[in-house]
Amino acid sequence: MNIEIRNGRVIDPQNGTDRVASLFIADGRIAGLDQAPAGFAAVQTIDAKGCVVCPGLIDLAARLNSIEAELAAAVAGGVTSVVVPPDADPPLDEPELADRLVHRGTEIGKARVLPLGALTLGLKGERLAELAGLKKAGCVAFSQATQPVVDTEALLRSMEYAATFDFAIWLQPQDYWLARNGIAHEGEVASRLGLAGIPVAAETIAIATIVQLVRDTGCRVHLTRLSSAAGVALVAQAQAEGLPLTFDIGVHHLLLSENDIGFFNPHARFVPPLRTLRDRQALSDAAAGGLAAICSDHTPVGADDKLLPFGEAKPGATGLEVLLPLTLKWAAAAGVELRQALARITAAPAAVLGLADRHLGVGAVADICVFDPAAEWQLSAESLRSRGKNSPWLGHMLTGKVRTTLVGGRVVFTE
Repeated sequence: MNIEIRNGRVIDPQNGTDRVASLFIADGRIAGLDQAPAGFAAVQTIDAKGCVVCPGLIDLAARLNSIEAELAAAVAGGVTSVVVPPDADPPLDEPELADRLVHRGTEIGKARVLPLGALTLGLKGERLAELAGLKKAGCVAFSQATQPVVDTEALLRSMEYAATFDFAIWLQPQDYWLARNGIAHEGEVASRLGLAGIPVAAETIAIATIVQLVRDTGCRVHLTRLSSAAGVALVAQAQAEGLPLTFDIGVHHLLLSENDIGFFNPHARFVPPLRTLRDRQALSDAAAGGLAAICSDHTPVGADDKLLPFGEAKPGATGLEVLLPLTLKWAAAAGVELRQALARITAAPAAVLGLADRHLGVGAVADICVFDPAAEWQLSAESLRSRGKNSPWLGHMLTGKVRTTLVGGRVVFTE
């Protein structure tokens, strides 16, 4: 279908575009910017006056406990591609499971589903999964999700194998032995509340190990959900050295700190834990400086799993529908201009995934988000399409509302 999106402020971070223009879509791709291609006749016209038109958001971490509901939540949040961690039930350690997930996502016809294959069988950190078969089935990289590879030799062999075939490995840097009994950041707040702590060293020791193995193997590694200033410094040093290392930050870690645990607020329990204000500032500086991508770390959690004492409550929060407004909230607080902020949730994750056509240049795939940057709305459990109704932002007013989402030139959400 030929579609014209007119009168919107077109922001395309990858190509440096930021101006009011018309966008023309044909055969699922961008056919023109400013001027329609020869012979173009729009079947549908979308008036985007007062709105921003940007590439569809790419979320680097979204669990799909109920695939229909979560993909509907994704497009309602302007997210057109979701990377799915392998810690499903059962884990994505067989090609058939990955193929089934991709096929089901295609059937639903909302956001694109990009699964991460399990690095090891059952995510047990022992025997390598069938990586080549998983890749063929549609897996974009391989991960342990939040499960550790305790045996460093097993991790080395995994990285050597992945490097041979130029597969990327995604790892959450957290030392098993230092983190295994922890609940919150090891610091003043955890001590006052009597919560077992997870020290920053759990992250930095894991990063130091991974960095050395990257040096030795040349394996491409993406580090997920960094949480500390010391961790960011280690990765920045490795990147300056030229190592093939990237990382992302959960959007909640850009806005919250250990102080937001309050009096055992289960909505503020995350993995890794919320850390100090200094750590939060370092994460913000890294994102503002273009060193990291931002993700939602979307984890739908049942209401009963949060109605428990802090230490027993399941970690995580819904994020797909609030990735955009929370990123805008961070940008406003950090003094980051809009194009740069949108780059963290569009161009940056596209670069991590090696997706060269996720922009608004002619010929690119027409995955598009149209949102009103000034619209204010209140987040409530009733307003969430996700099965997960838990968020630290419930009851808060947020700014930035998605009006229309297109995937492959098809309108998959409109308000």
